[in-house]
Amino acid sequence: MIVERTPREWPVRDLPPRTLFLGSFPPRECGIATFTKDVVDSFDRRFSTKSEVVAIDEPGGEARAYPPEVAARLRERDRESYADIAAMVDAHPAEVLNIQHEYGLFGGEDGEWLIDALSRISKPIVTSLHTVLPEPSEHHLSVARRICDLSRAVVVLSKTGRNVLIDRYGVDPDNVHVIHHGVPDVPFRDTDRAKASFGVGQRTVISTFGLINRGKGLEYAIEAMRQIVRRYPEVLYLILGETHPRVRLDEGESYRESLHELVCRYGLENNVKLVDRYLEFDELVAYLAATDIYLTPYLNPVQIVSGTLAYAVGCGKAIVSTPYLYAQELLAHQRGVLCSFRDADSIARSVVELLDDPGLRRSIERRAYRFGRQMTWPNVAGEYGALFSTLVPQREGTLAHSA
Repeated sequence: MIVERTPREWPVRDLPPRTLFLGSFPPRECGIATFTKDVVDSFDRRFSTKSEVVAIDEPGGEARAYPPEVAARLRERDRESYADIAAMVDAHPAEVLNIQHEYGLFGGEDGEWLIDALSRISKPIVTSLHTVLPEPSEHHLSVARRICDLSRAVVVLSKTGRNVLIDRYGVDPDNVHVIHHGVPDVPFRDTDRAKASFGVGQRTVISTFGLINRGKGLEYAIEAMRQIVRRYPEVLYLILGETHPRVRLDEGESYRESLHELVCRYGLENNVKLVDRYLEFDELVAYLAATDIYLTPYLNPVQIVSGTLAYAVGCGKAIVSTPYLYAQELLAHQRGVLCSFRDADSIARSVVELLDDPGLRRSIERRAYRFGRQMTWPNVAGEYGALFSTLVPQREGTLAHSA
């Protein structure tokens, strides 16, 4: 049996070592950029530090203006840049490097150019893997193993991801740590006040948020609304978020336009609204506060993490989701309802079940919210700080760690 070591059991010092973070970063619009900023901000608030960041620029991102905490930029498609960044990291006063990793952020097949940098860095590296494929290609497996070998610690955002790394990739269990996706630390309350701020009255609100792409399965959710509104004509489904920038480059707005066409074809203009913009944190939390049911009809069964699902759990939402890996883990023990992939009828039945039974919906909300307490950003920051502290020489003392 593998015994998972938790941050509470790690010997730590009063303050974590100075840490440099590497990842995409706002104003770049992508999930990892938002996540990296949230990690850095929560870490600095928790420990009263001022961390610096190495931001990743995709082609065309060189003109982007970053905030002052960005100390350097890695050019994704410039292989020489990886050696330059390695030299910068070793010269930087930070004692630990944390990489917020997604394969598509780095150059080469399966992002293999990152290995150029990792192999040159002498400082302890903590790599947070946002994707762990259960059935990787041989090349992907080789790249992932090498990244893990060059990292003093690997962080995954789910127990499922940890098990896959250990069982399929052969990574040393002692080097793999679960630190949940962070979520807002918000109170548990009803939706009335939040709905008033959006002018939706007492309408029942279903929502999905995040950057739009074809893997979201939103067409099935829109089709499901045909059945839902027959029983609950006042229901409003909000699809919140702009098209993913890389999708926009490849195919323009064709997917979003196809969703608009479905809404019109089904006569759902009063019941489905596509909010076409990138949501800042406060606006996103406000929309979630107004949400009665959160829906993720995603199509990828092996998706190992979803920030949108994590946020919905943290805000104590009743959730209907397809059973991708992360949803199975997060919504276990009646913390949500699972529906079938690519099945509008199943989505509709699941949503109607929750609308028909307010007591069931409320109990699911409470279970989700209780589980989400361990995932709040202050707790996540504490766990990162505890892990970083194990990688450098320590002095006597302990690091306060919130429950």
